[in-house]
Amino acid sequence: MELLPLWLCLGFHFLTLEWRNQSGMATAASQGGCELVDGGADCRGRNLEAVPADLPASSRRLLLDANPLGTLWNHSLGRYPALESLSLRGCRLERIGRAAFRGQARVRSLALPDNRLGESYRDAAAAFRGLRALRTLDLSGNALTEDMVAALLRPVASLESLALARNAIMRLDESVFEGLRRLRELDLQRNYIFEIEAGAFDGLAGLRRLNLAYNNLPCIVDFRLTQLRVLNVSYNALEWFLAAGGAAFQLETLDLSHNQLLFFPLLPGCGRLRTLLLRDNLLGFYARLDNASAPREAVAQFVLLDGNETRVRTVRLWDEAAAGDLGGLRVLDLSHNRFRYLPDGFLRAMPALARLSLRRNCLASLHFRPREPPAALAELDLSHNLLAELRVAPGLRGRLPGLRAFNLSSNRLAGVPAGLFAAAANLSAVDLSHNRIALCPAPRGRAACVDLRNAAALRSLALEGCGLPPLQEQALRGTALTHLDLSGNRGVLNGSVGALRAVAATLQVLALRNVGLGRGLPELDLTGFGSLRDLDLSGNALRAFPRLGGPALRRLDLRGNRLTALPRSAVAERLARGLRTVYLSQNPYDCCGLDGWAALQRLHAVADLAAVTCSLSSKVLRLAELPGGPPRDCRWERVDTGLLYLVLVLPSGLTLLVAGTVLSLTFRKPLLRLIKSRCRWPSVY
Repeated sequence: MELLPLWLCLGFHFLTLEWRNQSGMATAASQGGCELVDGGADCRGRNLEAVPADLPASSRRLLLDANPLGTLWNHSLGRYPALESLSLRGCRLERIGRAAFRGQARVRSLALPDNRLGESYRDAAAAFRGLRALRTLDLSGNALTEDMVAALLRPVASLESLALARNAIMRLDESVFEGLRRLRELDLQRNYIFEIEAGAFDGLAGLRRLNLAYNNLPCIVDFRLTQLRVLNVSYNALEWFLAAGGAAFQLETLDLSHNQLLFFPLLPGCGRLRTLLLRDNLLGFYARLDNASAPREAVAQFVLLDGNETRVRTVRLWDEAAAGDLGGLRVLDLSHNRFRYLPDGFLRAMPALARLSLRRNCLASLHFRPREPPAALAELDLSHNLLAELRVAPGLRGRLPGLRAFNLSSNRLAGVPAGLFAAAANLSAVDLSHNRIALCPAPRGRAACVDLRNAAALRSLALEGCGLPPLQEQALRGTALTHLDLSGNRGVLNGSVGALRAVAATLQVLALRNVGLGRGLPELDLTGFGSLRDLDLSGNALRAFPRLGGPALRRLDLRGNRLTALPRSAVAERLARGLRTVYLSQNPYDCCGLDGWAALQRLHAVADLAAVTCSLSSKVLRLAELPGGPPRDCRWERVDTGLLYLVLVLPSGLTLLVAGTVLSLTFRKPLLRLIKSRCRWPSVY
């Protein structure tokens, strides 16, 4: 007994009837509640209980989705003999009259998903006899069993595309798809299929795409669908995948992801495979395990029953060779598995490989050897492993010549081989986040460092959470970075952005979250960064709005700082001309320091407006609730402080002056007499 599943969502689609009002289509006035567009009628969601009878007889397309029809009556489509495309998605259909499609010889596409045709499938099968030109049929979501499907498909041998997703199919044999020799695409995803008998697809000589994802298949052995180009068996319970030997396969895309594979699949020896997806399995190589309980010559034997014929297939469990011809493979996804190492020569067998993902495995080291990784490799993802060492074969130059993106984040690296990045002439993106590294030149006390100097092609660099020591100005010399992330490295800039002068002119995206900016710094000056489009300064200790350069800035994040005031109106107006998104929440704003709020509010770019608050005395107010400026209670705080003190002190001063004069005149009589004599005042003495 053999199990056969496959398909990959890549490039795969079934023609569900959809209505697209493309440019150039003339739209007429609605008729009977339906919109007439370019030879068709769109009647979706009109609460119709029957097919409209007043549409143009020449209509070629009819959309009746989401109408409570219940039953498609006999001859209800007879008024539209030119019909080519009909969609009845979600119409609660329980019955289709046996003569419902009589006279519809031109219909090429029929969509009946999400109905209840399982209750009267024999009537529907009889109705299908009138669809002699049918090419595309969608019966998804109708609670159909394999016997119902066999009966429904018998009259439509002309099918080229068939969707049977979300039904109740459990087992397939040769009778289900009998006679569908023209079928090219078959979608069986999200059923309950646990067994596929040998020969179930033998009659489908033209089949090119097969989707068996989200089923319950336990294994696939002696796979021999040589005509397939794309096949998907993801989200099953596969423990084995073994292709038949000696056959010439046409397979180009194979998706075996999200299964329970323990050993690398035995692949078709065809040389046409381009994409192999093995994500989220239990895969590994086991020959180097010291505690392997099974002997190295251990084998597994599979007994294949095909009618009266019995065959035995033997597989060596510890064979590290990727069985099958992978010379044309371009995309390989091995992420979320249990690989502890890659065997010598494993990647050498894939000279055309362009994208390789080994994300979330258990790799402890990686050795660069001649032709391994292959020269064609453009994207390499080694993130979330246990890598503590990258090794390069002695004398190996020009390594990774085609590499453009290299992800080494979340490992245990302290450094990389000298010149690794500078020698990769096309390397434009590097992610070293969450490794305990330092950038060269190495600071005191650090033996290893990562040298990024003179990496001329480098444009994007991520160093988040690396515990970097203070950055030296020459660390990025010879690069033209446009994207830089230094987030989570407290003290990396030593309180200023001077260390970034080498890339200030080219940076477009700069992330400086939680790097300790603002401590002891009155104002952050970024006027030299004229090309910045995206700036993240969140999680720092900025007390003043930074000085920003150029009009290119589109996104600014200032959350979680210590800002008490927004920029004054003139500055805010200038920012408003370019900013599209700004984050301002989680700052201790003073409600009386919001001069620039009106300008920013008119911008409609404050993404976290509902969370921005300010303090007024002992109250906390939401800025969104303010009428358009500082509260009235701030009017006294707006008065000039010197004038306020003068007003408060002057009356007291005058009072003290008069009192002092009176006391002086009272207790100093000689002085009083002198004043009177000089002024010729009469004396009482």
